[in-house]
Amino acid sequence: MQGGLSRILFSLFLGFVGSFPVQHMAAEELLVFVTAFAPGDEGSICAYRLDVESGQLKQVQRNRDVEHPFFIALSPDREFLYSIHAPGQFGGKEHEQVAAFQIVDGNGQLKLLNRQSARGTAACYLDVDKTGKTVVVANYSSGSVASLPVREDGSLGAAASFIQHRGSSVNESRQEAPHAHSIIVSPDNRFVFAADLGLDQVLGYRLDDTGGKLHPHRQPFVRTSPGAGPRHLTFHPNGKYLYVINEIHNSVTLFDYDAKSGLLIEQQTIDTLPEDFEGVSHCADLKITPDGRYLYGTNRGHDSIAAYRIGENGRLTLLAIEPSLGKGPQNLAITPGGQLLLCANMSGGNLALFRIDAQTGGLKSVSEPLAQTGPSCILIR
Repeated sequence: MQGGLSRILFSLFLGFVGSFPVQHMAAEELLVFVTAFAPGDEGSICAYRLDVESGQLKQVQRNRDVEHPFFIALSPDREFLYSIHAPGQFGGKEHEQVAAFQIVDGNGQLKLLNRQSARGTAACYLDVDKTGKTVVVANYSSGSVASLPVREDGSLGAAASFIQHRGSSVNESRQEAPHAHSIIVSPDNRFVFAADLGLDQVLGYRLDDTGGKLHPHRQPFVRTSPGAGPRHLTFHPNGKYLYVINEIHNSVTLFDYDAKSGLLIEQQTIDTLPEDFEGVSHCADLKITPDGRYLYGTNRGHDSIAAYRIGENGRLTLLAIEPSLGKGPQNLAITPGGQLLLCANMSGGNLALFRIDAQTGGLKSVSEPLAQTGPSCILIR
């Protein structure tokens, strides 16, 4: 009798476990989107399954309804994906477009909803506000930014705001005109900040999150060092600090951020390259671990990833500079649990995965890099 009761209880337990949805049983598997920056049929947004424990990537989808998808962004509800789209030539005379896609299944299949003009050339960066109602875009060649309203079905309306940057800076070959290189929404959704490589400025705007319009900010801009060439921006998870990676000077600048006023105050600039490096290199991207302890930045030319510890006051201390395992490390992504760092080596045509040591911030290669055409942006859903 006792044995029979045990079998009955075990059967009930199996039935209870089996009633859970499949996704709970595979919690350590993530969907990763990676762009293939290329024209025509070579251009695409690839979807991979990432096993976090093993660090193995497996391609499960290739979406071809896009060309030159230099950068992508995800809606807050993770149902829609937005991408740069440049038919034919990237950075030519014709304005790029922003394409809206619906994510239709768990394998990353995308359904094109519509496209709208980015209002500029060489569109290179996108962000979505916290309400999911506004997409902001930075245009590198034409040196402008724009905001596009998001409709209820996830599609895009025509630009609600367009702002042309004006001016230049000290590097005559790279800073002869404005070159907006990134644009992000503040954690409190009240402000938008754009890094302009050509002006050596981080420009600020107030965001009207009801109409998706950008308005003049009390502090129109802050400057980086002359010739620094600010490229990408990221906020610390605590919302108190803004970090800027400077493409030309190969450095990272820290600004304190006052969320109440939206003001930025410079606190520190630190190099990304070894002191004895004498070659040509340019920074690209930076990312922070979800726990806010470590920051990583890429060096294209030196082909490496600089790792920093973040102190209590936001200041950076260099830990190490590790090989990126490919040429031209363009973009980084960190898994939500902070276990893995993914690196898109764009000119080298591969994706490299590293395990992050939670105690030291050190990087250790997980496996051989995975080949892919022109990876320019990584997005973890």
